Amino acid sequence: MSPSDKKRLNKEIEQKRQEELDTTELVKASDEDDQSALALTEDDGLPRIPQELPILPLRGMVVYPQTVVPLMIGQPRSVHLVDDVVSGDRLIGLVASHDPENELPGPDEIHKVGTLAAVHRLFRAPDGTLRLLVQGLLRFDIKEYTATEPYLKARVEPSPEVLETGIEIEALMRNIGEQFRRMGELSPNLPGDLLSSTLGLEDPLQLVYTIATYMRIDLKDAQNMLEIDGVQEKLHRLMTLLGKELEVLELGRKIQADAQTEIDKVQREYILREQLKAIKRELGEGDEQQLEVDEIREKIEQSGMPEEAEKEACRELERLSKLPTAAAEYGVIRTYLDWLTSLPWKVITDDNLDIAHARKVLDEDHYGLEDVKERILEFLAVRKLRKERGPRRKSKAVPTDHIRREREGVILCFVGPPGVGKTSLGASIARAMGRKFIRISLGGVRDEAEIRGHRRTYIGAMPGNIVQTLRRVGTRNPVFMMDEIDKLGMDFRGDPASALLEVLDPEQNSEFRDHYLDVPFDLSQVMFITTANQLEPIPGPLRDRMEILHLSGYTETEKIRIASQYLVPRQIRESGLRPKEIKFTDEALLAIVRDHTREAGVRNLEREIGAVCRKVVTRIAEGKTGKTTVGVKAVREFLGKPKYHYLAEVEERTNVPGVATGLVWTPVGGDIIFVEAAQMPGGKGFVLTGQLGNVMQESARAALSYVRSRAGDLGLGEKWFSKHDIHLHVPAGAVPKDGPSAGITMATALASLLTQRPVSGNVAMTGEITLRGQVLPVGGLKEKALAAHRFGLDTIILPKRNEKDIDDIPEEVREKMKFVLVERVDQVLEHALSKPAGSSKPAKTRKRAKTQPDQKKDKRVE
Repeated sequence: MSPSDKKRLNKEIEQKRQEELDTTELVKASDEDDQSALALTEDDGLPRIPQELPILPLRGMVVYPQTVVPLMIGQPRSVHLVDDVVSGDRLIGLVASHDPENELPGPDEIHKVGTLAAVHRLFRAPDGTLRLLVQGLLRFDIKEYTATEPYLKARVEPSPEVLETGIEIEALMRNIGEQFRRMGELSPNLPGDLLSSTLGLEDPLQLVYTIATYMRIDLKDAQNMLEIDGVQEKLHRLMTLLGKELEVLELGRKIQADAQTEIDKVQREYILREQLKAIKRELGEGDEQQLEVDEIREKIEQSGMPEEAEKEACRELERLSKLPTAAAEYGVIRTYLDWLTSLPWKVITDDNLDIAHARKVLDEDHYGLEDVKERILEFLAVRKLRKERGPRRKSKAVPTDHIRREREGVILCFVGPPGVGKTSLGASIARAMGRKFIRISLGGVRDEAEIRGHRRTYIGAMPGNIVQTLRRVGTRNPVFMMDEIDKLGMDFRGDPASALLEVLDPEQNSEFRDHYLDVPFDLSQVMFITTANQLEPIPGPLRDRMEILHLSGYTETEKIRIASQYLVPRQIRESGLRPKEIKFTDEALLAIVRDHTREAGVRNLEREIGAVCRKVVTRIAEGKTGKTTVGVKAVREFLGKPKYHYLAEVEERTNVPGVATGLVWTPVGGDIIFVEAAQMPGGKGFVLTGQLGNVMQESARAALSYVRSRAGDLGLGEKWFSKHDIHLHVPAGAVPKDGPSAGITMATALASLLTQRPVSGNVAMTGEITLRGQVLPVGGLKEKALAAHRFGLDTIILPKRNEKDIDDIPEEVREKMKFVLVERVDQVLEHALSKPAGSSKPAKTRKRAKTQPDQKKDKRVE
């Protein structure tokens, strides 16, 4: 609190105290006129009330009997009333109005219970207002109003209070006296002589009215106090009000004491700081702020930041040196300089360019994934060659690109189903290169400021995740993994994917500007690796800036090798076992893969292996020692009955006409679907169910139109479709499906239904269909082939134009699968539908299959 505020507050307190003293003097002066008031009494001791009593409405206050109160009159109607009363018997009725804001209340706008009072003093002010000193005499009830002009007049009757005596009354009076004494100690507005005179009262009714007059009380409670008849009830009510008032006063005293303590503390600290500065000046030492500025200046010089960043840091440091430490801006600038000086502007980790070492590390950590490993080795080879030939390149006159700078980093995007090792591959790459590894998750990020940070104008602003992560890792060339980039969100706060365009663009990220720092930071040497389950959600411009590397699912053989080399040893360690206490056979691992998992990756496989290890741990804890060899029988014992039946399920569902097996691609790898068709009497109806998308529904209609156009070749009469309805269903009904690759599968299911020839149980197919019966190419062939192999199918029908994609399928799968390349739906039906009794495969189709190009390289391709 400033000295001027203290002076103003003291002046207001003194003014209120003087008003109270004036009131007390008026009360003392009124004692001289007590005889005149008593002269107006009747024989029973009550004042003589005229037949018509002038009624003066009071605004915001209540006058009680046996009390002396000053009033100020300003309304012309009220002034007229007082003039008439003073010239007469000096008796007046004081009644509180309902609404304190109403200046001229009517009979219905004032209370029915009031106080008869005698006017003792009258003072006319120069502004025309009157100041009265009135003494309350008794309580009355208004029976009726006899006049409203020129002022209110009413016929009233006395309403004396019920006076009780006894020990309880005395106890209540003592409690109230103690409460009023405490209130006087907490409130500086109550004069001491008024407090002592009040505490000396022996009449309980006068004590109630006197305390109620001088305490802070609401108008509703004050009027209620007047209307209560019994003295004992009045005392109880007054004690409750005094208790509430004491709580408020004590809390206010505590708040004022705390505020004063804080003010004294700040003033004390200020004085001590000034004294400390003076002492340091006498000793020839600098002050604390100057030492901090010098320390920051030294950090700026040692940080190695570029010219623009150093210039901005020095400018902010100059501002900091001129600000007092208590200023709010001081902390903001101090935090900003801390961020600038703690970034790794020139800290670089030396790459380990030993190709053999990198290959060894990558093979140790992950099985397979040859494409990704080759790309990392290529990056290291280029770095090694550029480092070796760098001096000679600079010495020769090599043409220089003045627009595009040489790129040093790499931006990769690993796309594949869950559980194939995308995230762990990033840590392995960092270990192989000798760099530090850092990872952030972008899943669910919706705010653009998460990438670029907030501007310093906001309270609590901070840099984005890119700058924060680089500060934590402590080097400017780490392996930086951004997980789940396909799950970025977008809302009213901005689009994080658009903010990543600058980060992941080799042409721009050498001068990345965070909103908080507002100076360029070089990200060109960072090796960015992003991961995604699917490419479609990633915006096109962002996808274009990354080198896409697809990681497909694993085959059974690969899963067994991964389990034996990586998963089993890790689960043995995590379960607290020793290698000599448990052993998994390849047959047991194959049983776990086939009967208890259905996935592209190996996460569930590792969980099942961990479950087996925990069963063995339980046995050891029970005292059963010795080495446990986990075979097929032990797998059944530990994991229960098989959860999946691959080939049996396919054969069971396709042994009736109208069901065909299709291959689909999903974000979690390849899978198979069953297309079911049924016929019923009707009239050309066609029903589609199974949560099919628009594209898939169009494929179904195209398949039906093609089958109808070939009705004669299928042995159907001309009027067959006009008498039948067809229902096409694709389970499971709760899973949404879409895409054109199930076109030939739908056509095959319809042809199987109409010809009553079941589809071969070992055949799966994929391909888009046209109305003319052509089979168009589709994507995701590798994942689909792995799914067919996982389900035990050995024949795949696929478009002829997908022949080039067969080379991407692992060799062990190609050796076990038969690939039938087709160009038309007729060929699909020929290979998919079971042959009627006594028929054989047409020679024309065999010739077409034999004359297809490039079949010598794979005897399993027809």
